[in-house]
Amino acid sequence: MIIYILKFSACLAIFLAFYKLFLEQENMHQFKRFYLLGSIVTSIAIPFITFTTYVEPQPIVDGFNSIIPLSSDLVSETAENPTNYLPIILWSIYGIGLSLFGLKFGFNLSRIILKIKKNPNLKDSIFINVLLQDLVSPHTFFSYIFLNKYKYETHQIPEEVLLHEQTHAKQKHSLDILLIEILQVIFWFNPLIHVIKNAIKLNHEFLADKAVLNKGVETSNYQKVLLAFSTNDNNIQLANAINYSSIKKRITVMKTQTSKQKIWLRSIVLLPLLALTLYSFSDRIEIIEEKNQLELLEKSRDEIPFEISSQAISQEQDGASREQMKEYEKLAKHYNSIPKDQLIIK
Repeated sequence: MIIYILKFSACLAIFLAFYKLFLEQENMHQFKRFYLLGSIVTSIAIPFITFTTYVEPQPIVDGFNSIIPLSSDLVSETAENPTNYLPIILWSIYGIGLSLFGLKFGFNLSRIILKIKKNPNLKDSIFINVLLQDLVSPHTFFSYIFLNKYKYETHQIPEEVLLHEQTHAKQKHSLDILLIEILQVIFWFNPLIHVIKNAIKLNHEFLADKAVLNKGVETSNYQKVLLAFSTNDNNIQLANAINYSSIKKRITVMKTQTSKQKIWLRSIVLLPLLALTLYSFSDRIEIIEEKNQLELLEKSRDEIPFEISSQAISQEQDGASREQMKEYEKLAKHYNSIPKDQLIIK
């Protein structure tokens, strides 16, 4: 399990580093959305991938005439080894964290559901406006857009803000957030999950900003609206909200233009990156080909006399117990009684 976590974290760190260095500031937000989600799925999958190599079988070496003595001291030492409590402790800590983060996720989800049920819902085309008494910043969860009731009824919410939130609903950004929140419950101890969650949420804001500007809204006026309706409220969970801390990056990206050639170049660079992670963090096993196994065994048996007796064992192992002698004698009789052409040793 620890090996898997290390491989998963290493893959995710590589994909995140590439994103931060080469993609985050580029105006290619739809591509970035799939890149971030694909990074998570790929990082989860790569440690499970196993490449199998078939190798030619080698003749069996002399292993029948030299039996390793089983020391009674070794047996007693193994029996007296104390229980390793470290895995129990680590799994207990993980279980506690999983429970706490799971409860937090369930609590945040139930809060949103209660807000939808306890407040007026106004259906507007494919969207549902949930009017709250609280003075909150507009935010979106699937097709539900949460707005302050007084500001909505007095038309104090600009059209740009409504269009911004409607974009979150149209593009189903809540699916991405639910996925990353569930992963944060499972990998609660991994800080990289928190980093990629912030990157996904920020890219959702880039997508919504681009949709508003594509409607012909003047950039400087829209930036003023964002500042007026942004929030630092950390209590808005599982929903897309206009966050103040990301405003500076969003204004910078609004002015950025990314050419199609640049997008293609970034996409091509991903291929060696994917190959590197796949080669470095997947598993490999070697399997001996089964063909000619019988011939090899016969050849090995011809070269190595397979005669085991209690007398030979007693000569080589003075320290063998009577019970071990009986077991060896039984094993010797069994293999010596098998015809040469039928001998197969697993």
